[in-house]
Amino acid sequence: MLYQLNTRQFTKEGTFNAAQLQLPRLKELGVDIIWLMPINPIGEENRKGSLGSPYSVKDYRKVNPEFGTLEDLKVFVNKAHDMGMYVILDWVANHSAWDNWLRYEHPDWYDRDYKGQFRPTPWWDWSDIIDFNYSKPALREYMTESMKY
Repeated sequence: MLYQLNTRQFTKEGTFNAAQLQLPRLKELGVDIIWLMPINPIGEENRKGSLGSPYSVKDYRKVNPEFGTLEDLKVFVNKAHDMGMYVILDWVANHSAWDNWLRYEHPDWYDRDYKGQFRPTPWWDWSDIIDFNYSKPALREYMTESMKY
């Protein structure tokens, strides 16, 4: 059974360490795959509400410090593996936060509107993110390496 886990709201503490303590309970429920919602730092520019959306990724090669450290994430994953469970990440590849460093270092990696302005995803109310332009080989390479990371 697949279980989607929102680290921020799964436990009172909202951390990988606190979630790790719940792994036996999930295993007992029959969970064999844990799908972690995005674990990256959340953008602040154009943030939705006080917490922001986990789908507004500020850095693809860092862990949201609200959840713990990279080592805490690795311990969580290893503990799940030790219990016979898989862990998958909800990895956000379509867009980034407005204040992702890529916007400043590689502005050509982003879609633009007819005025040449960065463009949020054009459906719903996703004004806290801007879309990538995957016609750029360097972007594809960066994102592939980030996924491997």
